Amino acid sequence: MASDKLRATLIADKSFVIAEVDKRIYGSFIEHLGRAVYGGIYEPGHATADSLGFRGDVKALVKELDVPIIRYPGGNFVSGYNWEDGVGPVEQRPRRLELAWRTIEPNEVGTNEFMEWAKDVGSEVMMAVNLGTRGVDAARNLLEYCNHPGGTYWSDLRRQHGVAQPHKIKTWCLGNEMDGPWQIGQKTAAEYGRLAYETGKAMRLVDPDIELVSCGSSSSAMPTFPEWEAVTLEHTYDVADYVSLHQYYGNRDNDSANFLARSMDLEHFIRTVTATCDYIKAKKRSKKTMYLSFDEWNVWYHSNESDTKIEPWTIGPAQLEDHYNFEDALLIGSMLITFLRHADRVKMACLAQLVNVIAPIMTEAGGAAWKQTIFYPYLHASTYGRGLSLQPIVNSPKYDAQDYTDVPYLDSAIVYNQESDELTIFAINRHLEEALELKCDVRGFEGYRLIEHIELHHDDLKAVNTAQEQHVKPRQASGTECKDGFVETLLSEASWNVIRLGKKA
Repeated sequence: MASDKLRATLIADKSFVIAEVDKRIYGSFIEHLGRAVYGGIYEPGHATADSLGFRGDVKALVKELDVPIIRYPGGNFVSGYNWEDGVGPVEQRPRRLELAWRTIEPNEVGTNEFMEWAKDVGSEVMMAVNLGTRGVDAARNLLEYCNHPGGTYWSDLRRQHGVAQPHKIKTWCLGNEMDGPWQIGQKTAAEYGRLAYETGKAMRLVDPDIELVSCGSSSSAMPTFPEWEAVTLEHTYDVADYVSLHQYYGNRDNDSANFLARSMDLEHFIRTVTATCDYIKAKKRSKKTMYLSFDEWNVWYHSNESDTKIEPWTIGPAQLEDHYNFEDALLIGSMLITFLRHADRVKMACLAQLVNVIAPIMTEAGGAAWKQTIFYPYLHASTYGRGLSLQPIVNSPKYDAQDYTDVPYLDSAIVYNQESDELTIFAINRHLEEALELKCDVRGFEGYRLIEHIELHHDDLKAVNTAQEQHVKPRQASGTECKDGFVETLLSEASWNVIRLGKKA
């Protein structure tokens, strides 16, 4: 290989186990917002629509991603939502002013329809309850409606609505972003902590087998972070299993080197929340470990200004429709890599959102569904990132950015799938101008050979995909070799790479 290239090394060993990857870190999110539901997953009259009105072309793309869990129905929407509006005969459901996004909610899609759609695409549902305008009573009734077999008012009502078997929803969010002043029914940390505890306590009496997610800070930039986590977990630690994290990044100042280093902020965010959880664990003398649910994350900034022009009180307007470019896909890859390196504590993560609204999948009304640039690292991680997360031992050249120092050009994670006997190395070269010569020590995986090296690369960081053309899409890289226990390759400048090894080439 050429001697003038930047060089990095990586060691992969079966002994360096972080944790088993919970497949739910490849989850996503559907909120009643913009065209996520109406015009996204649901479009009666579309050529591919099924009997319930759900688009078949969208379902096919969701199935391709193999999304294991989907958060629903919000988001900010849930803090003003009456779940009863979305069940029963559709023609009898009320239209409501939806205050979070100032639209009209027709309630054509509700709990049972969404559960049927999720079943069709092979996903579990992470159901959120309204702790903004409502509380204990509405939450326990919804749980009874969804999970109790029958013989009670709410479970029998579900059966009258044509759903004989319980949905058996396992994972439930106790509200959404309750620290945010934009939230309907915003709470102080103490107010939320008490309400969430009492709600969770009642829900566990209905169904002891559920998992509960306590609401964390809306982002690490909130002035109350991480005090919010400390105060709320004082109340919810004994009843909850997870605490939520939300984070979005943007590149408004067009500083790509700084933008691609944002995952270092994500790393700090995860470590801070983990430390806060462990502080409360120690304070309570608890034996339980609190896990993290990163149930909102993405790049989000392209659409912010255009959304101020939305006409209020319409159904399914085009809101938050970021058109993602190639560098966005690189940061999405780094965020996924970060989750994998924290697989011991991050057990769920939901890319927000799934269709049209800051999403990997876009649709045209009456037309095509297509893949945004960020679809591909999400697809590759979901497909090949299941198994044991191994700690990569990395030696990489570094750079300084506007907000970050000592940023390694090589960002990487390793997953060992024992079932398929395959090893996958996820690697990003953050250098914007130079290729990175990478040498991987895989001698601990004797007899493994190269299966393939998938590369996502484009000469233009701002390149986008459209319904007409996939400008940014993966390709098979050439020149990668696996010999005598070492993998040697050249990572293109600004590239996402998936290097797969196995005993069967």
